[in-house]
Parts: sequence; structure tokens; C-alpha cells
Amino acid sequence: MAVNSPLPVAADLKPVNGIELGFAEAGIKKPNRKDVLVMKLADSATVAGVFTKNRFCAAPVQVSQANLKSGKPIRALVVNTGNANAGTGEPGLANAQRTCAEVAKLLGLDAQQVLPFSTGVILEPLPVEKIVAGLPAAVANLKADNWFNAAEAIMTTDTQPKAASNTVTIGGHQVTMTGISKGAGMIRPNMATMLGYVAFDAKVAQPVLDELVRHAADRSFNCITIDGDTSTNDSFILMATGAGALEVNSTDSPHYPALRDAVTGLSLNLAQQIIRDGEGATKFITVAVEEGRDEEECRKIAYSIAHSPLVKTAFFASDPNLGRILAAIGYAGVDDLDTTKLDLYLDDVLVAKAGGRNPAYQEEDGQRVMKKAEILVRVKLGRGNASGTVWTCDLSHDYVSINADYRS
Repeated sequence: MAVNSPLPVAADLKPVNGIELGFAEAGIKKPNRKDVLVMKLADSATVAGVFTKNRFCAAPVQVSQANLKSGKPIRALVVNTGNANAGTGEPGLANAQRTCAEVAKLLGLDAQQVLPFSTGVILEPLPVEKIVAGLPAAVANLKADNWFNAAEAIMTTDTQPKAASNTVTIGGHQVTMTGISKGAGMIRPNMATMLGYVAFDAKVAQPVLDELVRHAADRSFNCITIDGDTSTNDSFILMATGAGALEVNSTDSPHYPALRDAVTGLSLNLAQQIIRDGEGATKFITVAVEEGRDEEECRKIAYSIAHSPLVKTAFFASDPNLGRILAAIGYAGVDDLDTTKLDLYLDDVLVAKAGGRNPAYQEEDGQRVMKKAEILVRVKLGRGNASGTVWTCDLSHDYVSINADYRS
């Protein structure tokens, strides 16, 4: 079960003018489950995305990147779960392109106006015929209020769908935004997340949206890790449908900061839902590094702590073996770090002071914190004013079991 993350309520997920969503049960991996999703966008929409930096990036990632660069307006997205279409070579590319062509045929579009996405097992041929057979049903039930079904249609090992909505007023205009994401394992996004989609009804110029998607990803999906693995399929897409009254044509617009912050906030919500639903997770952990020289070194140290299997298993066991955190800080790659200036806290408990054990620290205080479902690890470097925060979870027996049985 997800850590302190209630199941989204379908009625709370707000329709966004200018986008419709439809799903199908194509039987890609298992029967009787939603596994194909189609999103149709208004003619006024702009779309931007960031993708995995894994050199073995999946065929749909390559096709999506090419279609975004083609200059043709993106008018549809198609997602399948159950198969990643990664490590599949030229046949995989052909299958991703065929999926786009079939969606385009059904919607009266050019194939380059469609972005494909896949998630699931790597190195397995995409069962493209099953996807093609399921597309008419997905198109037939395109609806504006299908967000909950859409969130279910992109799940793999997730224990629950991940979705959120928000409505903000910017410049006197109401802006509605809704998003979904998926991911529970193989999460160390080097750009975004396994899959994430956020739509809102403002009209946004393409260069502005390109900047906005990078900003939002860097402050949300790029700040999470479950197991340190970067997927072959990571993709995060922003869709400004243009169906609302707000218009933002420049990052210098007085309305841009409010829009940027609202989109980033919703993206962070979706990213944290992924961590709360990490494979086998029992604890949600915030790692905050403060007083660094720059954000890069703060994040480097935060990720070193968050990636460490020894740290994560200690949290699972509620074992205050907190020297493991100091060790992770020490090998993070900040070569000129003066450890004699470093303080380490667990929530409000000062564990290490000036680089050594705090004389007043009692192990029962550390254990009290580690037994909680939500924990803050706070590191003060004593060398500047920069900070960085990363979110992670513990590493349990169930993580091993889930991944040992993933293909069965």
C-alpha cells in the first residue's frame, strides 16, 4: 500500500477543456485490464516534453522526440502498458511508428502529430497487433472526464493510480490543470519520471512551454529516486490546450511565474505519489541538504544518501545505524567537503555535530524517528547558502520479491 497517499477520487479530477482521453483493454500482457490510452488535443494546443537520458532509450521515446522536432503540431498521444518496446531495434521503431500511423488514421491526423509512449518489460517485441486492435475502442470512448481511467491505463507495478488536479486564478483568468503519472520501480529519473502527463487550459507559446517543462521536471520528477535505476522509457509531457482565457507568450509575461509555480506544484504532487507508491515502500523519506555552495552539490549529496541500499534498508528496519548516512555523504563526490562543519539531523534530532556524533544524541531518539512513516533527513554543510531536496523511500523485502517476479 502507498505511504500516506490516498487513492485519487475520480470526481475530484477536473476535466481540462481541449483534451479528451479514452482507454481500451487490449490484452497486451494480461487480459481484462486497461492497457491502452489515447489522448486527443484541441487544434489550439501546444505540447512539450523531456525524456530519459538512458542511451538505450526506447523506440517510442525516439519517435516522440523526432515528432516533437518535426514542427508539426502534436494533436494526440498514445500510451501502452505491459511492454516497454525498448531494446527492440529497428522492428521496435517500426512498431512505434505504426502505432502513430494507426492513431492518426482514426483521428484524421498526420502520423507525426502523434506521440507514442510505452511502459513495461524491456527487450520484448511489442505486440503491435493487439494495440492496433484496441485503438478503435480507445478512440470511441474519448471523454474529457476520463482522467481516473487514464491513470489506471498506464499502471504497471503501481499499487494504485496516480493523479491530481488544481484550479488557480492567474491575471483574473481561471486555469484548470490535471495530471497523471505512473511508476513504482526503476525510478531514478535523469529527466522526469517513468511516465507523467500534465494538461492545463491556458494558451502558451511553444518556447515558453519548452522552458516550463524543463523547470517543472527539474523541481519535481528530477528530485525523486526509488532504486537508482534510470528507465529506458522516462517521459514527462506538458500540454497547454489553449482552450482557456489565459495567454502567456513570453517568460517575461507577468503571468508566467504564477503559471510556472502552479504547474511545478502539481508535477511535484505527482512525483511524490510515485515515491509513496514505491515497490515495497513502507516509508516516505525527504532528504534535504542545506548550506551548500551550489544546488548541484546539494543534490549530489542528497542523491547519494537516497540511493544508498544500506541507508534505505536501515530505514526499513527502523535501525538507527546512522553512520551509513555519513558514509554516503562522504562518497558523494564533493571532493573538497569539510566534514568538520557538517551537522546531521533526523527530523528534530541532532545526530551528528561538526562532523562527529552529537554528545547529547541518544539512540532511542533516532529510533523514535525511524519508526515513523514519514522522515526528514536534514544535512547542513556549513559552506554556503544553496540547498537541494530529494524524495525517496525505504528498501524492503517486498522490493526484491516484486522485481524477482516482474515478468511472471
